[in-house]
Amino acid sequence: MSRIGKMPITIPKEVKVELNNNKIKVSGERGTLEINIHPDIQVKIEEDKIYISRPSDGRFHRSLHGLSRALINNMVKGVSSGFEKILEIQGVGYRAVLEDGKMVIQIGYSHPISIEPPKGIEFEVEKQKIIKIKGIDKQLVGETAAKIRLLRKPEPYKGKGIRYIDEVVRRKVGKTGAK
Repeated sequence: MSRIGKMPITIPKEVKVELNNNKIKVSGERGTLEINIHPDIQVKIEEDKIYISRPSDGRFHRSLHGLSRALINNMVKGVSSGFEKILEIQGVGYRAVLEDGKMVIQIGYSHPISIEPPKGIEFEVEKQKIIKIKGIDKQLVGETAAKIRLLRKPEPYKGKGIRYIDEVVRRKVGKTGAK
C-alpha cells in the first residue's frame, strides 16, 4: 500500500465535503475547491474521515493513489486554514508596493513591473521587501510565487533578486584584481 495513500484524511468541523461520482467538492470558511479524481480511484466518506483506495497494485494505480490523497488533503487544508508563500526582495533600490489591488515591483529594470493577482490569490507587502502570497489553492499559490521569483532570480555574486524567505543562495567569489 502507498504510505501516503492509505492514511485517512480528517475533515475539520467547519469543512463540508461532497462526493458526486468522481468529482469532489470541498467547502469551508475561506472558499470552495473542486477536483475530478480518476474514475479508478475509490473515495469513501465515513463520519469525519475520507478514505482513498485503489483497485490494483499496478504501477499506474499506485501512483494515482498517493496523488489523489495528497490533492484532496491539500483542498481540505486550503479551505480551512489556507496556504502562504513568503518572498524576500534583496538589492539596493529594489522594492514592492501594492496599488489598487495590483503589486508594483521595482527590481532594477528601466520600468516598474505590475503584477495582477490571479483569482483566489492575495498579495501582502511588508516593509517594501517582504511579499506574502496567500490563497486556498496550494498549487496556485506556489505557481504564483515561482512566477514572481522568475522576474529576477537571486544572482550568485551579490545575492540581489527575489528569493523565498528560507532559500539559501550559494555565493561565488568575484574576480581578483591583476597583480
